[in-house]
Amino acid sequence: MKKYLIILLMAMLPTLALAQKAGGHITRPGKAKPKTEKPATPKPSKKQTASKPSKKQSTTRTPVGSSPVTTSSSQSRPAMQNKTFTVNGVSFTMVAVEGGTFTMGATSEQGSDALDSEKPAHSVTLSSYYIGQTEVTQELWQAVMGSNPSYSKGSRRPVENVSWDDCQQFINRLNSLTGEQFKLPTEAQWEFAARGGRKSRAYKYSGSNNIEDVAWYTDNSRRETHRETHNVATKHANELGLYDMSGNVWEWCQDWYGAYSSGSQTAPTGPATGSHRVRRGGSWDDYAMHCRVSYRDHNSPVFRLDSLGLRLAL
Repeated sequence: MKKYLIILLMAMLPTLALAQKAGGHITRPGKAKPKTEKPATPKPSKKQTASKPSKKQSTTRTPVGSSPVTTSSSQSRPAMQNKTFTVNGVSFTMVAVEGGTFTMGATSEQGSDALDSEKPAHSVTLSSYYIGQTEVTQELWQAVMGSNPSYSKGSRRPVENVSWDDCQQFINRLNSLTGEQFKLPTEAQWEFAARGGRKSRAYKYSGSNNIEDVAWYTDNSRRETHRETHNVATKHANELGLYDMSGNVWEWCQDWYGAYSSGSQTAPTGPATGSHRVRRGGSWDDYAMHCRVSYRDHNSPVFRLDSLGLRLAL
């Protein structure tokens, strides 16, 4: 019996040695441990492959080298064009002035020259309009009225020696000839245009800080032994392409004269009544300070002067 047990133990020794190498576990044949498979990662569907950014993340692609620009409906509108009219063989141009908001009166560039009548500076908003490229010339007045009241004669010089009432007669006749609705500019329209409108560079005079560039005034208007007017458009134009809004002749405005108020205004037309009408711009017979874009003066509607004329608006 002992001999039989010894033989059995000797037969089992190789199996026990293998089990020890395997960590002491014996795997019985026929009952192998099943393999554990990793769950397959599901493939994303087409809808999942490209997720849409949220509204906060959305961006507008901009070409290289440019910056984003917001275009408003007002920017996409076609720009106003200048208009040219011919009356009895004499042509004149009305310059388009795009409406906008500006500060009227004693602005900072006027410095110590600003007078109390130019204060307080205040905000004014205007719609678009047209204004004469030059002062009304003697040849245009002659073509409409059949006469020329000017002292300093010259077809391309500005008409002068005309009262505010005379200007109304001229405008009424011009409107009958053209079928248009010409008028004198309001004081606000005049100043906005003199400042260069929406293209303004904040000059002291109309088109420059150097009056010699843009105006005929007392220091440069001498002809031989006396001073007088000069042909229109012989100095530099302002930002809008308007000539002689500083100097040459004063220009009547539509408004009655009155003091400014500090509140913002839209399309102001001055006081409802008054005794004097506004005139603007200075003249060949005035000092530089009177030719500034904010300087104001006024006279009776029947007043005439050899340095006082007009510019049309539409």
